Amino acid sequence: MTHNRDADSTAGSEGNAVRQSSGNEASSPPELPENEREFVGLGPWEGEWPTDDRLDPELLAEGDRRNVSDRYRYWTVESIVEDLDARRFEFHIAVENWAHDLNIGTVVRNANAFGAAAVHIVGRRRWNRRGAMVTDRYQHVLHHPEVGDLVNWAAAEQVAVVGIDNLEGSVPIETVTLPKRCVLVFGQEGPGLSDAAREAAAMVCSITMFGSTRSINAGVASGIAMHQWVRTHALGIDGLPLAIDLPPPTASHRQLPPASN
Repeated sequence: MTHNRDADSTAGSEGNAVRQSSGNEASSPPELPENEREFVGLGPWEGEWPTDDRLDPELLAEGDRRNVSDRYRYWTVESIVEDLDARRFEFHIAVENWAHDLNIGTVVRNANAFGAAAVHIVGRRRWNRRGAMVTDRYQHVLHHPEVGDLVNWAAAEQVAVVGIDNLEGSVPIETVTLPKRCVLVFGQEGPGLSDAAREAAAMVCSITMFGSTRSINAGVASGIAMHQWVRTHALGIDGLPLAIDLPPPTASHRQLPPASN
């Protein structure tokens, strides 16, 4: 990451910003074992066939075992993306990818979980999708060949660049108010933020740690940083989400039985 100088995990324009495809790659997520596969998610639809255009007839007939929350069971990918687009927050995530960092998949999955507007891959276009667990299908992922391309994009969109790294002179993320419109930038696993990213950042935030390790990897750090943004801008003083109109779970399905030991 950005937040790991020990490389303690194993190694995946107008800014050239383009939506990346989720094509099949050698690092695609592994399939579930046969004995677990049938117990994930919800089974075939039972009862009168629904007329909701958002629902996928094939999933209704065969069941939905994807890595999605129950409110999106049976929905088409396109319908899920459209619904998420109406509710995404104003923060973005960027991660430098100069040597196929395996943490990027986890960063993308976290971005999906916390409602990031988009993930920006800086450097190599190809990245290891294994840790994303197919969430990149529902998350906007853009590419910028160089840090300068990301900086130009941010300037055009009036988005503040905030680096996340445990550098000398960085400020603890727990003590600052992250900008509402910002892009949180994480560096390559091991070296952390590049010199160009450090120079471009309006500020660099660190994550306070209390153990013996010098660092945590980008996947972990990204989740902490995103949640800090959410706590500041998307949660009320009671700790509950501010008005976010979530679709209710789809009704009338057959719950799959629990897996047997």
